[in-house]
Amino acid sequence: FWCRVGKKLYVKNSWSGAARAGIAPGMEVLKVEGKPAARWFDDRVATLRDTIGFSTDHHAEAFGLHWGLAEPKGARVDYVVRDAKGKQRKRTVSFDRASFVASGPAYPPEGLKGDRDVTYGKTANGFGYIHYRRCRSSIPYRTDDALKALGNVPGLILDFRANGGGGFSHEDLMGRFIPPGKEIRFAKRYGSRGEASYGGPIVVIVDGVTRSAGETGSGMFKEDGRAYMIGPTPTAGMSSSKKTLDLPSAKFQLYVSVRSNKKRFNGGRGIEGIGVIPHEIVPYDPKDLAKNVDTLIRKAEEILADFPQGKVPYRPEKYGWKK
Repeated sequence: FWCRVGKKLYVKNSWSGAARAGIAPGMEVLKVEGKPAARWFDDRVATLRDTIGFSTDHHAEAFGLHWGLAEPKGARVDYVVRDAKGKQRKRTVSFDRASFVASGPAYPPEGLKGDRDVTYGKTANGFGYIHYRRCRSSIPYRTDDALKALGNVPGLILDFRANGGGGFSHEDLMGRFIPPGKEIRFAKRYGSRGEASYGGPIVVIVDGVTRSAGETGSGMFKEDGRAYMIGPTPTAGMSSSKKTLDLPSAKFQLYVSVRSNKKRFNGGRGIEGIGVIPHEIVPYDPKDLAKNVDTLIRKAEEILADFPQGKVPYRPEKYGWKK
């Protein structure tokens, strides 16, 4: 997987054939098959857009940085990369069978528990961490399990990167992050729910492949005043109601968005074609990646240590929360 930092492209993760070929996280990608990397990548995204529908430019780019790098089994691709010492290296990757599905965090905290949908644990600095990979109907109850295990942590990171969507009760999930017997009334009213609700500060992380229900679920924490949001880009911007239209030939149908979900988001413009825009855009740092450090998690910890209350209406101490 790659990431874009400014106009440059860097290796975000490396495994399997790429790792064996000597391509490491944090390396700058200079050339692909003899072409400047930026030109090669722009051409690749343009090809993807001929066959796949994207609601935003940043979603198309994020898709290209993950799934879009895949090649057929047996293909060989030549790269020129620049390592952390500034030296250019020629590398050839032989593609084999491997997963190209974006998993979300570049480097999650060690020792996480849970399953493919919801994982949880603590960062090295003691902050709570929950990664929501999918938004199945059970995630409020899975959140109960996570919060019971984490206890009264000094701050909590909710990571929605690469969340592929699904369907669930937003009120049930938000209620897990409101102290017992309390409610919030900022953009929308929510009451406390669950067996182990958490009332402390929260930072939400998203990216350009946070999609559909992942956008509404993560977005409510920002738009409805409960948490501070960061990400390298806005979310994908593909969350809407659709309609199927029969075409006159009767041989084809047209499947189109007719109404954006969460119309109250983005000042009444909704999500479709925009995404949920973080409070703060935080690009990956190649120096972090070279050390197997996730820049977004590191930044979230810094924010939790000195929380920007002026940008988040919810104030933990007013709701009875104590460290």
